[in-house]
Amino acid sequence: MSSSENKTCAICLASLGTGQGQAIFTAECSHSFHFACIGNSVTHGNYLCPVCRARWKDLPFVMPNSNPNANNSSIDHESFLDSRNLFFPAPQRQPPMRRRPVFEPEPLQFSDDEPLPAVTANVSPSGLQNVSIRAVPERPAVAASESIPHFAVLVGLRAPSLSDDARQMQRAPIDLVTVLDVSGSMHGSKLSLLKRAVNFVVDNLGPLDRLSVVSFSTHARRIFPLRRMTEHGRDDAKRAVNSLFASGSTNIVEGLKKGVQVLEERHHHNPVGSIIFLSDGRDTCHRGSQLPTFSNQRQPPQYLHLLPASICPGNRETQDQGRQEIFPVHAFGFGSDHDPLAMHAISDSSGGTFSFIESYEMVQDAFASCIGGLLSIVTQELRLMVRSASQGVEIKSIPSGRYASEVSDQGSQGTINVGDLYADEEKEFLINISVPILTNAEGEESERKTSLLDITCAYRDVVSKEMVQIEGDLVEIRRPESPSPPDLVVNLEVDRQRNRLNAAESIAEAQRMAETGNLSGAQSLLSNRRSTLLASASGQAGDGLCMWLEAEMKETEQRMGSRHRYEREGRAYALSNMSAHGYQRATTRGSRAAAAAFGGSFSFGSGGSSAAASASFNAYVTPHMANMVNKSQQLNKTEDATPSKPQQLNKTEDANPRQE
Repeated sequence: MSSSENKTCAICLASLGTGQGQAIFTAECSHSFHFACIGNSVTHGNYLCPVCRARWKDLPFVMPNSNPNANNSSIDHESFLDSRNLFFPAPQRQPPMRRRPVFEPEPLQFSDDEPLPAVTANVSPSGLQNVSIRAVPERPAVAASESIPHFAVLVGLRAPSLSDDARQMQRAPIDLVTVLDVSGSMHGSKLSLLKRAVNFVVDNLGPLDRLSVVSFSTHARRIFPLRRMTEHGRDDAKRAVNSLFASGSTNIVEGLKKGVQVLEERHHHNPVGSIIFLSDGRDTCHRGSQLPTFSNQRQPPQYLHLLPASICPGNRETQDQGRQEIFPVHAFGFGSDHDPLAMHAISDSSGGTFSFIESYEMVQDAFASCIGGLLSIVTQELRLMVRSASQGVEIKSIPSGRYASEVSDQGSQGTINVGDLYADEEKEFLINISVPILTNAEGEESERKTSLLDITCAYRDVVSKEMVQIEGDLVEIRRPESPSPPDLVVNLEVDRQRNRLNAAESIAEAQRMAETGNLSGAQSLLSNRRSTLLASASGQAGDGLCMWLEAEMKETEQRMGSRHRYEREGRAYALSNMSAHGYQRATTRGSRAAAAAFGGSFSFGSGGSSAAASASFNAYVTPHMANMVNKSQQLNKTEDATPSKPQQLNKTEDANPRQE
C-alpha cells in the first residue's frame, strides 16, 4: 500500500490525518506527505517521489525565511488551503499555470532581520553641503512712525544636493516595509501591476537598504523578512513578491500591525524606517469600517484606535509621550473603492503622505515618486528656530501646515520641527510678526533699521551622524520717514506663500463642506477662492506656483460635481491635495504621477497656462523624485514594447471576489 492509503507520511512515518496543524502535500503520483517533510527533502535536492521514485514535474515551494527555528504554533492555517495546488515547477520546466506558494511559519518575534555591514571608521565622503536658509520680509521698508500688527517674513530652507559619484554614501540608508493588500478584489491585472511596481522598488534599493514585504487579506503575513537588497536579496524579494495571490477579505488593521511589528522588533536599525501601504478597499474585519451615510459628516473609522502608537501617536499612553519612534506611512489608495479618510488619517498622523492612484497603470510611477524621495534623505531631525531680534517685535503665529510648531516666551521665540529632508527639497514658512513704532528715529534716515528675526536651524547630518547648526542672516527692514512707492509693494515670494496657504485651506474647507453633503457650497467656495488667487499680485504676474494652485483647485471643484463623483474620486483627490500641502511634499493624485513630465522641481516665477501647470508642474517634486518617475516611465515603455506570452491565471485565484 502507498503512504497515502496508509494515511502516514513516508518520511516521518507520522499520521497524515487532517486537523493536526500540519499542511499535507499530495504529489502528481498521488502519494502524500507532510509539507514540512517533503519541503525539507526537496530543499536538499531530492526531486523523486520517496515512495515510487517517480520524477515530479512540480515541486513544493517554500518561501525563504531567515529564521530556520520558527515556531510551528504560529502557522496561519488559511495559507495551507487546497494543498494539492501548493507547489511550483521543477527546475528547467515551464509552469502550466501560476501556483500558490506555501510559506514557512513566522517567528514569534521579527528580530531575524539581516545584519547591517560594519561601518568603516573615519570615512567621510565629501561633497555634501549644508542646509541653506534664506529670509524675505514682506516689504523692504516700513515708516518709522508706523506700527504693523501683522507683518510676514518668509523663511525658506533648502536641503543640499547629492553628487552622482557618491550618492549611495551621502544619503541615509532605509529600512522599508511594504504592506500590500492581496484581498480578493486585487485579483487579475491589479495584482500584476502591483507586483511590477514592487519589483521596481526592489530594483532601485541599494545594498545598504533593507526591505520586508507584508501582505494582508483576511489575515496578515510577513512573506519576506527584513533583508539587504544585495543581488541575492533582490532575487529572493522578487520571488516572494511574485508568489502573491489574491483571495479573502480586507484586514487593514492586521496588515499595518504586522508592518509596524517588523520595524519595532528589528535587531539592527538603518537611520530611516518607513512603510509603503497600499489598499484598494475598506477594512471589512473590524467594526466601524462601514461607510456612514453621506448626509452625516464623515470621520475616520473607529478601528484606527487599534493601530500601534508608532504610526498613530494619538493612541500612545500618556507616560510614553515623546519616547516612541514614529514610522511614516506613505499610503496609496488604489482605485475608487478604497477608504481615503482612513488612509489619509493614517498617513497624516504618522508624518507620511497619502496618494490617490485613480488609474491602475499609475501604481509603479506613484511608488517611484515616493522612493525617489525616501532614497535621497540627506538631513534628519531638522528643527527651525526663530527669535525676535528687537524689543517690540513679537512672533504672532507660524502657519506651518502639518509640521509641529510652537511660539513661546511671550512671542519672542518660535520653533518648527521639520524632521527629514530629501536632497534639494525646499520648505517655506511664513512667520507672522508685529513691527513696532521706531521710537529712536535719530540719525541718518538711510541708516534707520529694525532688526526683526534671528534664524537658526539644527539637524543631524546623515554622513557624519553629527548635529549641525546653521545660522541665517539677520532679517532687517529699513525705517524711513516716508517709504517710497516700491517700498509699499508686497514681495511676490511672500504673496505666493500666502496664496499657497489660502489654497490649502480652501481645499480643506471645501472637503469638510462636501462631507456634510453641501457640494454646491464647496464648489462655490473653490470658485471664489480661485478668482481671488488669480487677482493677487503673484497671480497677475503669471507665477507658476499660482497657476498650478489654481488648476488643482479647479480640478477639485470639478470632482465635487455630484455625490457619486465625489464619493468615487473627489474625496480621495481632495485629501491627497491636503496631504501634499500639509507637508509640502509631492503626492500622486488622480491619474497623474507626481512628477508628471516636468522632469524636476519647479522654478519660482515661471509662467504658463493653467492647463500646462496642471499637466507638468508640481511645486513639491524634487529632482530625484522626478528622475525616478522618468525611469519608471521609460521602463514601462520598454517593457510594453517587448512582446511577451500572455500570462495564465490560476482559475482559483481569478474566481476569488472580495469576501466582505
